[in-house]
Amino acid sequence: MNTPTLKRVVFLLLLTLVTVAFGWVLKPFFGAVFWAVTLALMFDPIYQRILRAVRGRTNLSALITLLICLVIVILPMALVTSTLVAEASALAQRIKGGELNFRLYFQQILSALPHWLLDWLDRLGLSNLQGVLDRVSSGLAQAGQVLASNALAIGQNTFDFLVSFVIMLYLLFFLLRDGRDLSKLVLESAPMERDHTSYLLRKFTTVVRATVKGNVVVAVVQGALGGLAFWVLGIHAAVFWGVVMALLSLLPAVGAALVWVPVAIYLISTDAVLQGVGLIIWGVLAIGLSDNLLRPLLVGKDTKMPDYLVLVSTIGGMSLFGLNGFVIGPTITAMFMAFWALFNRGDDETLEGG
Repeated sequence: MNTPTLKRVVFLLLLTLVTVAFGWVLKPFFGAVFWAVTLALMFDPIYQRILRAVRGRTNLSALITLLICLVIVILPMALVTSTLVAEASALAQRIKGGELNFRLYFQQILSALPHWLLDWLDRLGLSNLQGVLDRVSSGLAQAGQVLASNALAIGQNTFDFLVSFVIMLYLLFFLLRDGRDLSKLVLESAPMERDHTSYLLRKFTTVVRATVKGNVVVAVVQGALGGLAFWVLGIHAAVFWGVVMALLSLLPAVGAALVWVPVAIYLISTDAVLQGVGLIIWGVLAIGLSDNLLRPLLVGKDTKMPDYLVLVSTIGGMSLFGLNGFVIGPTITAMFMAFWALFNRGDDETLEGG
C-alpha cells in the first residue's frame, strides 16, 4: 500500500471513529436532538415566510418561529401532560383502593353472556373461566398501575425533562436559522453524486414531515373524539383515556379501538345498551373513519409507501425506539426504498420521481 492510499485509509478510519464518538456523546440527549431536527423540518416553511417578511433578519425570524412552535405544539402538550399526570394519579389511587375492580367488571360481562356463548367457550377448552378471569383482571390491574406510574415518572424526573427541553429549544433555534446552510454542507460533503444526495435529502425531509403531520393529526383527532365520547358518557379520567387512545392510534389499523371496544362491550353487558351502542357507532363512524380517511391522505400519499409498510415500520420502529419510533420507523423504511430505487433504476428516472 503506497503512502497516499495509507494516509487516506487512516483518515477515513479516524473520521469514522470521531463520528461514532460524537454520536455516543449525543446519545443521552437523543430525544432532544431528534425532536429539534424534526420540529425544524416541520416549521422551516413557516420560518422561510417570516424571513421574507422581516427582510432577511435570520435571528428575529428564528425567534418568532420558535415562539409559534411553543404556542402551537409545546404549550398544549404541557397542558395535556399536566392533566394526564393528575388523572393518572387519581386512577392509580382508585385501582389501589379497590374502587376500580377489573375482576368485577369482567364478571359482569360474563354474567351477561348468553348460555350458548358460554357453552361454546367451554367446548374451546375455556371451561375454567374463573381462572382465566383472574389472570386477565390481574393483568389489566397491573397494566393500569404501570401506565399510571409511568405517567407519574414525568413529574419525578422533572429536572432531566427540563434539561432535555431546554436543549431541544436551543438546538431548534439554531437549526431553524442555519438549517439550509447545514443541508448545503451535507450536500457538498457527502461522498456521493450531488443529484443522489439532493434526492435523498428531499426524500428524508418529505417523509419526516408527512409522518409527523399525518400521525400527529390522526392521534390528536382520535384522542379528542374518544375522550369526548368518554366525557359525555361520564367515564372517569376521560382525558387520560383520550391520551391513551391517541398514543394507540399511532398504530395503524388497530389503534384506539383497543380502548373503546371493551368499554362498549362492558356498557352493553351492564344494561347500558343505548350508551354502548352509541359508543360503537361513534367509534366506527367517527374515530375509525378519521383514521381510514386521514392517514392514507397525510402519510401514504406523501411518503409513497403502501399502507402495510407504514403499519409494519411504525410498529417495528416503536418496539425499537419507543415513542420516537413512529417517526423513525417509516423514515428508515422510506430511505431504504429510496436507496434501492437509486441502485436499481436509472438516475434520471429515479430523480424525476423524487
